[in-house]
Amino acid sequence: MSEHNLNWKYAGDVVVESAAMLTARAHAHELGVEPISPAIGAQIAVVAAATRAESIVEVGTGTGVSGLWLLRGATSAVLTSIDTEIVHQQQARAAFTEAGITTNRIRLITGSALDVLPRMNENSYDLVLVDGDPGSVIEYVEHGLRLVRPGGTVLVPHALWRGRVADPAQRDETTGLFRSLVQEISASDAVVSALSPAGDGLLQITKPNL
Repeated sequence: MSEHNLNWKYAGDVVVESAAMLTARAHAHELGVEPISPAIGAQIAVVAAATRAESIVEVGTGTGVSGLWLLRGATSAVLTSIDTEIVHQQQARAAFTEAGITTNRIRLITGSALDVLPRMNENSYDLVLVDGDPGSVIEYVEHGLRLVRPGGTVLVPHALWRGRVADPAQRDETTGLFRSLVQEISASDAVVSALSPAGDGLLQITKPNL
């Protein structure tokens, strides 16, 4: 194993997940949902804590793994999470309950994010996590940047899409969308961004506080 791969594996192995996270992750695998990796979870928790997030939007509830990580970092935040699958959200709600998160901190919306996001108030949220349909990732990020306040951050896990984005020979549609997103964000003067290689990538995009 190369030094890079050893470092990548170690960064994930040192992360300790709670019992609720492990249960939510097991349910995700049972339902065919791809949750964020432990390494990415730890990173988004740090961002949530460092920004003192109080209001968070999540595109793609899954079974609650990413939501649990966000709320580990933002211990008083309210999470609004959108997903088309009510069964997934039921599992997520159970995971939040197991973790001791009170119901007034969770707002689950069942529906298409492309229908819900345009109705949400702009410049009103501290964090937006984009982990929904990869075919709509660019539209989700555009909405996320509209929703976050100045100084707020949009987080995009899977930004290296299973290691394919960095390989120019990979030209499938999903890889191309993530590659275009990373390139466009990196070239933009309107945001501050960073791409972490942990897990299968985390793109962090912050709207400057002018």
